[in-house]
Amino acid sequence: MDRDIIILAYSGGLDTSCILKWLIQKNYDVVCYIADVGQNDDFEKASQKAKLIGAKDVIVEDLREEFVTNYMLPAIQMGLVYESRYYLGTSLARPCISVGIVNAARKLGAKYISHGATGKGNDQVRFELSVYSLWPEGKVIAPWRLPEFFNRFQGRSDLIEYANKENIPVAATPKAPWSTDENIMHISYESGVLEDPSVIPPSGIYKMTRELAQTDDYASIIDITFQKGLAVSAQIPSGQEKALIITDALTLVETLNKLGGQHGIGRIDIVENRFLGLKSRGLYETPAGTILHEAHLDLEAYALDKEVLRIKKYLQDKMADFVYNGFWFSPEAFYTRKCLEMSQESVTGTVTVQIFKGSVSILARKSTTSLYNKDLVSMDIAGGFSPEDSTGFININAVRLKEYARFTAATKKIK
Repeated sequence: MDRDIIILAYSGGLDTSCILKWLIQKNYDVVCYIADVGQNDDFEKASQKAKLIGAKDVIVEDLREEFVTNYMLPAIQMGLVYESRYYLGTSLARPCISVGIVNAARKLGAKYISHGATGKGNDQVRFELSVYSLWPEGKVIAPWRLPEFFNRFQGRSDLIEYANKENIPVAATPKAPWSTDENIMHISYESGVLEDPSVIPPSGIYKMTRELAQTDDYASIIDITFQKGLAVSAQIPSGQEKALIITDALTLVETLNKLGGQHGIGRIDIVENRFLGLKSRGLYETPAGTILHEAHLDLEAYALDKEVLRIKKYLQDKMADFVYNGFWFSPEAFYTRKCLEMSQESVTGTVTVQIFKGSVSILARKSTTSLYNKDLVSMDIAGGFSPEDSTGFININAVRLKEYARFTAATKKIK
């Protein structure tokens, strides 16, 4: 009798390896899906491990270019920053991976998708809302939410015992006392010793960026060019004839990650609000994303109308919430994204940035589509501006303030 096919989002780690074996014992044919979104993993080793455990097949798909082109750079174009600090590296990867795993499920005629996300985190929501948006008839099996599974496996020691019993290879090196999620945009660190927000993170925890004391003692100056808000090229170093000019999106991010990492760019240590209502502490390093966000923010202020910029800020905060909470494929996100993309029609130009000792500084910017009028703002010429008009402007705006002052003065007399 044919067994149902289930596609498992597989990492090669202890959790998903034990889930793989558990699903096989539940009489499923399990196909492992490994998405390469830029994490520094040995995919061949993970594939061999999955087959050794009993996977029917293993799919390794390179999604790096897809992730950068259709998720990371559009997020920078939209200005997405969750709670004013988090650049959404993990949140953006989940819908990208979900597209790949759903495509695999449809191609293979699978009935189910499974994952190793825990019952307290955001990832379970992001994965499953994305899957159901893309594949409404599909079903998801989440072992960490099934009493049969989580009552049996209370923690890492239970998983290791099960792995040893079932001859599942377990890493000989001790596991770091925190969890990580890595892709080409960022690395996040949470749980374990980091769960106490008052504890200073252990030295050496960060992998993408150097400690400030170990960063280069010279600054790097870069020209970053945007077209309609999307980063399209970088010139390193700025303004030199023999400079390296990068136009490929993936290479652009990889290069800025390396350069930003050398200068210690993009580290944050925050407490954030999860969608489920829990507060959690997370450490993030996002070197290329930080550089691009800072450059885009400057060009946007240079190019956009003041009131459009303010409305756009409201919409980008809403969109950041949608992405963080797993609603990338929702109708409200589609609508909001269209509005944000429309706001970027004039955000074309080049920004010169300096990166040095953990800091991104804007040195200059230029654009042929900016609303900046040098003559109009000049202190040396009138430029078509009539100074006497400011008198009426001030008087009109003072009416409300004078009335308020009159009212408060009268109220004090009464008291």
